[in-house]
Amino acid sequence: MAATPLDEHRDSHPDADVDEGRIDDLPDFSDFATHTWHAHDDKMSEVGFVTIARRLPALVGQAFRMAWEANPRDTVATIALNLLGGVFTAFGLLATTGVLEALFAAGPTPERVRAALPSLLLVGAAAVARSLFQAGAGWTQARLEPQVLRIAEKRLYGLTSQVELIRFDDSDFHDALQRVRTRGLSSADSVVGSAVDVLTALLSLVAAAGVLGVLHPVLLPLLVVAVLPDAWATVRGAKMQYATMLSLLPTYRRKWIVSELLADRETAAEVRSFTMRDFLLRVYDMVARLEQNVMMRLARRQTLTRLAGQSLGGVGTVLVYVALGLLLAAGSVPLAIAGTAVLAIRSGQGSLSNLLYAVNRLYESGLYFTDFIDFCAENEATTVVRGTGRPPDHFDRITVEDVTFTYPGKDTPALSGVSIHIDRGEVIALVGENGSGKTTLSKILAGLYAPAGGQVRWDDTDLAGVDPHLLRGRIAVIAQDHTRWPLTARHNITMGLEKGEEAVRNAAGVAGADEVIAELPRGYQTLLDRRFTDGQELSGGQWQRIAVARGFYRDAPFLICDEPTAALDARAEHALFERVRAHSDGRTVLLITHRLASVRHADRIYVLDHGKVVEQGTHEELITSNGIYADLYNLQARAYS
Repeated sequence: MAATPLDEHRDSHPDADVDEGRIDDLPDFSDFATHTWHAHDDKMSEVGFVTIARRLPALVGQAFRMAWEANPRDTVATIALNLLGGVFTAFGLLATTGVLEALFAAGPTPERVRAALPSLLLVGAAAVARSLFQAGAGWTQARLEPQVLRIAEKRLYGLTSQVELIRFDDSDFHDALQRVRTRGLSSADSVVGSAVDVLTALLSLVAAAGVLGVLHPVLLPLLVVAVLPDAWATVRGAKMQYATMLSLLPTYRRKWIVSELLADRETAAEVRSFTMRDFLLRVYDMVARLEQNVMMRLARRQTLTRLAGQSLGGVGTVLVYVALGLLLAAGSVPLAIAGTAVLAIRSGQGSLSNLLYAVNRLYESGLYFTDFIDFCAENEATTVVRGTGRPPDHFDRITVEDVTFTYPGKDTPALSGVSIHIDRGEVIALVGENGSGKTTLSKILAGLYAPAGGQVRWDDTDLAGVDPHLLRGRIAVIAQDHTRWPLTARHNITMGLEKGEEAVRNAAGVAGADEVIAELPRGYQTLLDRRFTDGQELSGGQWQRIAVARGFYRDAPFLICDEPTAALDARAEHALFERVRAHSDGRTVLLITHRLASVRHADRIYVLDHGKVVEQGTHEELITSNGIYADLYNLQARAYS
């Protein structure tokens, strides 16, 4: 088994201030730290000059393709302005030679100053132009980055809201998605910004190198000698930081989980009721202390690396000046050219330092950005379009024939050879113990899951060939685990579908939600989230009525009710089922519930057990057969006796 950061911490810090006896009592979050969080370990082990140089063109290309998609005009302007800035950098250095030649010439000082003035004006003009172009490039780059981030966010969230629902039951998908959301997405604009910075620094470096090459061919290698140590130190430090970050990813995730428990509104009550504060703080402190110690060791190692690079860089700088002195002594270069060379080398050092920093950022951000690109490409390629046909507006019979379904990572199928039928206008009930497959079957009927085998048909139309998005428009779902949207009461009912105010009030009235909304300070315009100013909170039962109103508002020919009364009291439950029966005139209702008294009047009841239909019939028929349904019903009946 691979060593964890905690193991490494114990081995390297046996006397560290961590209570080992308490650690054994703390929860193990290793289940949340899967191998996908270490996907770049091999990549980072190969990081070096050659690796970076090989990947750099591809990363720059990816960045500018996304920038072009975001805004072609700003992309062209950014590149052009940076290019012009580099041109005027070179022009200013060459003009400096004229200034120095005039100043170092023989003759009275006033005459030398006057002779230098034209070149000096050119140097000033070049500096002003360079500053203006660089400022313009900075402005267009600052405009470009938020546009790139918007494009990236739109692509990711457009994809996550489109992929098959079953992907969210896959732990590998969750890990990849979290990695992309936490770093990959935020790296999109960073990659573009770093690519532009690489271009800017590279142009400045080329300008300095070009000037040195024009002045004297021997001067160009001196630039390499002066900057090579800094390049090594920068890449080495980046490798350390990235590898350390990867090793701490499981720790970051554990820390985030515990911080959510300590600060989330949903857990706040139980943290206090069960006096969990001290326990959770111990967990958090242990994980945070581990992260702190690892980061402190990283800081020490990076400091030593920088010191080594700077020391070697100092030696290189000395060699540069010694070489220049020898060239002057030998008469190979005039004093003015040597002075310009010193300025060009210093400019080149600064440009290369900026280039290395930008390349480092680009490479590191590029790894995360590659995660984003790969995740999107993989899921876009595997997003299955189940069908493009138009579903029927109505049906006479829904037929489920020999349907099978297995969740990702599971060996046992959730459904195995299930066959049922639902006729138009019927109220059909699915009952069974937890894990029997009721909700899975309802999600297949709702078009949320695609069966692995078998068929679901509306009359003669096989739903495998139907556009699932259009199909869902023909179906209304009232779920037990409904979402409490931080929206107004009205939008919590309409869910983005506008059918007029009368339809909203009718749906609320049928569900009994009108009584809830009447008590809100702003009625239908009340924001249902207490985390916001003037927001209101509802009880579980009140939320349940809002969720029921959603289903009725959709006014679809097929209504699926999955435990719709779980949060309601007995009176409200009875009233709701009466409304469902009254409102279902001409509509088809699929009812899933554990409260069997509510399904007595269903036209037909299907009993599921371990993913199979084991009984079917009316309430009276199933009671007479004395099977699973009769046992469950009698158990509940005796509880009320």
